[in-house]
Amino acid sequence: MERTQFFSQAAGRTIDVPRHARARFAIGDVVRHKMFDFRGVIFDIDPVFANSEEWYESIPQKLRPKREQPYYHLLAENEESSYVAYVSQQNLLNDSVGGPVDHPNVSQLFGDFENGRYRLRRSLTH
Repeated sequence: MERTQFFSQAAGRTIDVPRHARARFAIGDVVRHKMFDFRGVIFDIDPVFANSEEWYESIPQKLRPKREQPYYHLLAENEESSYVAYVSQQNLLNDSVGGPVDHPNVSQLFGDFENGRYRLRRSLTH
């Protein structure tokens, strides 16, 4: 399998990744966590785990997800607050029928919520 590399600021190091990775979800999709009570809209995707070792080690070993899978950056919400979450693909489910996400930063990155997903603002696309 062909591999490449990119520098992750969150990890503070270069990350080795497969040249081709398959993400189940896309930027703008609304998802929810399988085990914990929160949901969010995806605003970025890493092809493999690309955060700090401290972050990864802070997850209880029984719950620790595999590194070699896509990880998603979410504008997340629960009943109490809004925040940014970093979640492995294995821990996410589609939540397109749950309605819009009530995160204060959604409007900075996305336009309208249509057909269960957000569209990235034109000014932010390539």
